[in-house]
Amino acid sequence: MSTSPRVLFAANAGPEVGGGHIMRCLTLARALAERGAACTFLSGPGVGEVLGAFAPDMPRLAVDNIDTDTLMEATGFEAFDALVFDHYELTADDHRDVARGRPTLVIDDLANRPLAADLIVDSGPQRRTEDYDGLAPRSARLLLGPAYAPVRPEFAALRDQALARRTGPVERVLVSLGLTDVGGITGRVLDRLRPRLGEVGLDVVVGSTAPGRAGLERLARRDPRLVVHVDTPDMARLAAEADLAVGAAGSSIWERCTLGLPSVMVVLADNQRPAARALEAGGAAFIVEAADPQFDTAFDHAFLRLFASEAARVKMAAKCAEVCDGLGAARTADAFLDLIATRDSTPRSRLI
Repeated sequence: MSTSPRVLFAANAGPEVGGGHIMRCLTLARALAERGAACTFLSGPGVGEVLGAFAPDMPRLAVDNIDTDTLMEATGFEAFDALVFDHYELTADDHRDVARGRPTLVIDDLANRPLAADLIVDSGPQRRTEDYDGLAPRSARLLLGPAYAPVRPEFAALRDQALARRTGPVERVLVSLGLTDVGGITGRVLDRLRPRLGEVGLDVVVGSTAPGRAGLERLARRDPRLVVHVDTPDMARLAAEADLAVGAAGSSIWERCTLGLPSVMVVLADNQRPAARALEAGGAAFIVEAADPQFDTAFDHAFLRLFASEAARVKMAAKCAEVCDGLGAARTADAFLDLIATRDSTPRSRLI
């Protein structure tokens, strides 16, 4: 193997699944790169937009689709020492066929289908080893729980500062419901918040391709309390300076937990529900379901419970800070590089 192990990432993105898979893979890729690895992303539909906004210098292979045939072709023409998959539609057979014996890491949060991997990362707080019985090879190492959540290092860097200010009145609310703003949920939430916040500031985060972006920007021009941040590189600072958040129940929950940010989490997809419910049961968040016919009532109730009570916010801040320290990407990168170093690293793609 070269002194720089070459790692290929195959992750999913798009209007329906959002950009969370790419963002957590980027976090892991940067941790690997800091340790000497050379990382490349397969850039299919939706992936290029996220990479262009948040990692324009990240090496990529442009492809029409991220499926088995495309992966086989890409790894046949390019030499890689290891692979990372974050794509629910790829099967265990896909993992095996593409890896061809090379070290493989799968990022998952479903535990509902067979996976072929040497390492499986599932950061759900409810996840247990037995959840992968019969779904993972006996030899696979399971990296489970929020200790392995791939959080960008800038969040951990601001952790002490953020935790020190989790008292006092609410002055800023952060609304971050996914880069693609699935179903226009951001606008629905703002409709509930704006009449209730008085002079409290609102930081609203969306991606550049979100269908509702233009409408949110028009609203911000009429409402001086509201600032729209598009593809922001300053997410850690915004979360550290916020007193309360409304956020998607995807991978960004670990960012908010790292900073002890009290939040109402909005469940936007079925796969988000188990982790969200576990956090709520532990006192680390309140949750509401976007698909709930009584969403408006449920959201108002959850948000106002936190907004009106400093004691409730302080208690929740402490609980969610206990969940995640923001160092998961480093732990995962170290585990994967140790695996790569111990395996026969002759590039199989040159031998097939």
